[in-house]
Amino acid sequence: MSKSLRLLALLLAALGSTGAHALFNDDEARRAILDLRQRIEALRQEGEQRATEQQGRLAEENAQLRRSLLALQTQIETQRAEMARLVGQNEQLARDVAELQRLQKDVVLGLDERLRKFEPVKVTVDGREFMAEQAEKREYDAALGVFRKGDFAGATAAFAAFIKRFASSGYVPSAFFWLGNAQYATREYKEAIQNFRSLLTQAPDHLRAPEAVLSIANCQVELKDTKAARSTLEDLIKAYPQSEAAAAARQRLPRLK
Repeated sequence: MSKSLRLLALLLAALGSTGAHALFNDDEARRAILDLRQRIEALRQEGEQRATEQQGRLAEENAQLRRSLLALQTQIETQRAEMARLVGQNEQLARDVAELQRLQKDVVLGLDERLRKFEPVKVTVDGREFMAEQAEKREYDAALGVFRKGDFAGATAAFAAFIKRFASSGYVPSAFFWLGNAQYATREYKEAIQNFRSLLTQAPDHLRAPEAVLSIANCQVELKDTKAARSTLEDLIKAYPQSEAAAAARQRLPRLK
């Protein structure tokens, strides 16, 4: 109850007491009491109206707050769902990127592997080191494999084809040596001599050069050209005196007459 209402209530109580006749006569007292009651009722109604309006405002504010909270919660849930979607996308993108990187690595490794099949490689043959194409190495090794199996006719064809195809290869001096040996085995002595001499012309300091000279002498012996064989052995001893082939030549010379 407000302060005004409390004062009016006290005044009514005073008017209703036995001392009221001392202040007012009956009519005046009744009018005063009615007036006060009307004022009290008006104040009460005004207070109730204000309370009702205040409760309405509070209810509206609470409803608005609940709507705002609900909207905020909905927005949060929406943002959370969007974030989960984006996280999922990021994870998928990360997996896709990892897979692409793996595929790229496999492609690069595969490409490098294929390129290495065509890139020159460093080889050492008969003490000589040089760069060779992959195809050169494969064909030379294949021809040498044929020779080692004892297929001398096949080795003759393989080494002759190699020399024709790779005329400037570092393998060529060695190829001439094995070609001459294959021809010696098939009794193609004149052709063998020609190929041994090709080795000596191209690489007189070749590791196989002393053997090539000795092989020329052997071919000349088979051709019954003893004089030429003796001359070849003497040249071998002079050109390569410290070689094993020269030692063999010294042993053979006395037997050639």
